[in-house]
Amino acid sequence: MNDPAFARTRENGMEFGSITGSGKLLRTALGPMVFRAKDSKLTSRLVKVLAQVKNMDTVSARGSRNVADGLSSSTAVALLEGFDFNVKASLGSILNSIVTVDDATGTISIAEYNPLEQMRSPEGATHFSLQAGFLKIDFATGAFELSLSPEDVFALENNTVTPELIPAGVPTLAGTGMHLLLIEFFQEVNGSQYMLNNGSFNVLNLIKIS
Repeated sequence: MNDPAFARTRENGMEFGSITGSGKLLRTALGPMVFRAKDSKLTSRLVKVLAQVKNMDTVSARGSRNVADGLSSSTAVALLEGFDFNVKASLGSILNSIVTVDDATGTISIAEYNPLEQMRSPEGATHFSLQAGFLKIDFATGAFELSLSPEDVFALENNTVTPELIPAGVPTLAGTGMHLLLIEFFQEVNGSQYMLNNGSFNVLNLIKIS
């Protein structure tokens, strides 16, 4: 444990433990949003990206580099922005429209589009839902606060929609701001909506970091 020959090994181990902890914290902070749109390799994919973010930490000593300090770099932010929690359903492969975010309120707006023409949906789907998440997370302390918008449900029909998703509030926690969009698909039968057991189309995308 103290042999100088293994100093680099110990440092790498400490940093790996730090980034795996950051990945677990982010998944925990997002709670049910992740459960509803993830793939089997999410943990390893997220750790890989966070390792790159950690490498952007230019203030900590080797062995102590971390995600919190790495995110002070705009390059690190760009690495994490756009991350899809379900690799089988990236935002760009499901939705073909312009998505914008209001950093101050967390409101996510989607430009007017026709769901039948500009969305890829699973067989049997009759409706889809959209939900925004505004997360503040402090990777240094482990604190987090998540505010969600109501789930807006739309019919998959030949019509145009202009969604505006407004989180219930603005998180007051100091930390990194993250804006996320969740898309899920349903089937309506006799007035009741049923979740489709097909995770290949549910989207959870980290739209922006602020």
